[in-house]
Amino acid sequence: MKNFGRLYLITDTNIQNKLNHYEIAKLAVKNGVDILQLREKCLPSAELAVISSKISKLCKKNGVTFLVNDRVDIAVISDADGVHLGNSDIPVKDARKILGKRKIIGATAHNLKEALLCEKNGADYIGYGHIYPTKTKFKPQKPKGIKNLKKIVNKIKIPVIAIGGISLLNIENVLSTGVHGIAVIGAVLKSKHPSIELKVLRKKIYGYKYGNY
Repeated sequence: MKNFGRLYLITDTNIQNKLNHYEIAKLAVKNGVDILQLREKCLPSAELAVISSKISKLCKKNGVTFLVNDRVDIAVISDADGVHLGNSDIPVKDARKILGKRKIIGATAHNLKEALLCEKNGADYIGYGHIYPTKTKFKPQKPKGIKNLKKIVNKIKIPVIAIGGISLLNIENVLSTGVHGIAVIGAVLKSKHPSIELKVLRKKIYGYKYGNY
């Protein structure tokens, strides 16, 4: 099992327009983010490759794990640490053939059946959600909630990253499930003080693990 941290930030330039992807990356490395995922679905591939390569260098320099959403090809070109794949993306098994054993492959799961399949196919972690209502991305399904998250955590051997509507208001409930990590977008990128938000989230995550509050 690969070792990676617990505070996970996903870039987004649709829910806010103050920061571009690289500026979000700089915010991440300065304020305690362990994993950064570049998520961009509209840019031409050539432009995306340039942005991804720039962020990859920044993350490597600062010891932050860098993943690319969906695009295995962009991950290879930019020498990212890996990819995060959704249900409609290239299958985990095929991505592994391209990326090799050392790269990280995360996979989205919306239920236990999907999570178990992702684990079986060689995913390094599961991104599970959405836990709470979220406006960051359209979600036709109902929020999964804490009880379902706990079931996934108890049944899956690889790390589970919870995502969807998680903020300082509910993070302790999420952490109580024993989940490995927390992925955030809007809670940070729509905050008036994103740097402070990240620092407090990190303190909560690692403080909870060691019973510091």
